[in-house]
Amino acid sequence: MSKLSEKGARNLKAVRNRIPLVHNITNLVVMNYTANALLSMGASQVVAHAGNEVEEMVSHAGSLVLNIGTLTDETLLSIIKVGKIASTQNLPIILYPVGAGATFLRTVSAQKIVDKTKFGDIKGNASEILSFHRGNSKTRGVDSKHAVDDAAQTAMILASELETTIAITGLTDEDLSRTTKPNPTRGKSCPCNGFAI
Repeated sequence: MSKLSEKGARNLKAVRNRIPLVHNITNLVVMNYTANALLSMGASQVVAHAGNEVEEMVSHAGSLVLNIGTLTDETLLSIIKVGKIASTQNLPIILYPVGAGATFLRTVSAQKIVDKTKFGDIKGNASEILSFHRGNSKTRGVDSKHAVDDAAQTAMILASELETTIAITGLTDEDLSRTTKPNPTRGKSCPCNGFAI
């Protein structure tokens, strides 16, 4: 068995032993897939978007996954509220800034979320990652207009500034962590966001 598969097996066993609750605020398109992926790994999961319950729900969580794919004003307020709380609890938090760079709302919202939350991981395509440093970086809906290599340097700078791990998805995925050493990643789709927890 390879070292990577051994590590994966140990991590899967740890998830199944701990059965962590993963609090998801994710987009409506992948909600069911994400829930089933987490359940299949042995985690417990909940999707809770409502602003009047996120504070209570995250108090039970072992991690938080935030995905802005179907962004509304109410969802943004919930994400910011729960992100602040989870940050004070030192929970692992993942952000998927879906479509950042496609519209002003998504770009500014992703930046607001990052400004108010301490993330363990930020995962996005090259254009989404570039939108954090280049206001003029654009995506085509949720599709990147840039290659992974186009965003690598920006991602390393961003990872250092935010003290987080940046994963750039594309034809070849890159994990640009605090150490700025590129490593291949496995997650290419929204349901994989929860796998990093």
